[in-house]
Amino acid sequence: MSTAVVDDALGRARRRLIPFLFLLYIVAYLDRINIGFAALQMNDALGFSATTYGFGAGIFFLSYVAFEVPSNLILARVGARLWIARIMITWGLVSAGMMFVRSAAGFYTLRFLLGLAEAGFFPGVIFYLTRWFPQREQARAIAAFMTATLVAGVIGGPISGALLDLHGAAGLQGWQWLFLLEGLPSVLLGLVVLAVLPDGPADARWLTALEREALARSLEDPADAPRVETTGTALSNRRIWLLAVVYFTIPVTLYGVGFWLPQMLKTATSGGGNLEVGLLSAIPYASGAIAMVLAGRHSDRTGERRWHVALAAAVAAAGLGLSTLSAGAPWVVATLSIALVGLASMFGPFWALTTAAARGNGAAAAIALVNSVGNTGGFVGPYLLGAINDATQGFAGGLIAIAAMLAAGGVLLLALGER
Repeated sequence: MSTAVVDDALGRARRRLIPFLFLLYIVAYLDRINIGFAALQMNDALGFSATTYGFGAGIFFLSYVAFEVPSNLILARVGARLWIARIMITWGLVSAGMMFVRSAAGFYTLRFLLGLAEAGFFPGVIFYLTRWFPQREQARAIAAFMTATLVAGVIGGPISGALLDLHGAAGLQGWQWLFLLEGLPSVLLGLVVLAVLPDGPADARWLTALEREALARSLEDPADAPRVETTGTALSNRRIWLLAVVYFTIPVTLYGVGFWLPQMLKTATSGGGNLEVGLLSAIPYASGAIAMVLAGRHSDRTGERRWHVALAAAVAAAGLGLSTLSAGAPWVVATLSIALVGLASMFGPFWALTTAAARGNGAAAAIALVNSVGNTGGFVGPYLLGAINDATQGFAGGLIAIAAMLAAGGVLLLALGER
């Protein structure tokens, strides 16, 4: 089959799918982390301590983790279109419902339900991309999709800051407007998914019959592909569990910093306005978004994964450590930008390494397992920073702790070897 036909099919898939999935993930990530900005008003309004807020921010990941593997197996059975639409509609409704929180118990309950609703979205999309892009293209495709996490930080900060300034409009507080107006787009986009997302190349009407056949052949596993083919072998595979441990260190950092960044910047700017905090928070995320794309492309071009991840982890850990040396806003923004550059550069190569470890239904289970175990770090990071902040009245100790975890993850990945 002509290589040109495969390249044409991949080009069409890249243009059709990545921007749309990118948009979906922006909305997902905004709904997941917007409590970071809501907390600027909500914590005082509802009397939440740093520990209460950190626990509520992190409890999302307990339900998210618990339902990841079964959710991805359901997606593999019923198809991406139906299941991703279900995920988006339910999480949008729960996210908008956060506007009705009045107590710590209600806060914990809705955050737990949000994790349950969203479980399976990210690993489902990663699995979905393996059905479209061969291994040699996956770091680039995954990185392009995952830049949404950083772009959400770039645009989400200013938007969230502006929504907080609606305080008092129609009798609602600013944090309530934030949850409402950032939750409803997920519901609408879930309906769009039902209408436009193909389950796989065979359902893509925008590909010719020749392109569908060529793409299917290009996705066939090489003879030396790992033999992790079933759910059982994936869940008992030592390498996949070790990859999950490595991945744990990434959400620890991503969400530890992400949920607390607005409050770090509020402190660094000596109580700056919400819009100012939002604009400053965009800088580290924009830096990370650029680095993520470049690292993914370089990893695909060289075919190397492990050192790309380990060196990026070292850069991120260094940035976090440096951020504790001064409390001034320029220094905090600059050093956390270094940290986000390193952290973002890990994603594409890491997930390309992970998707290469399994295939078939085993791939769905392996991707979900790595993401679910890893995302327990999404609970640990925010809660750890909150608890240490309450104990020490500062973020330095928490940032050093997550930097050490991240560096250890990079070392462990190198110790795993190639196969």
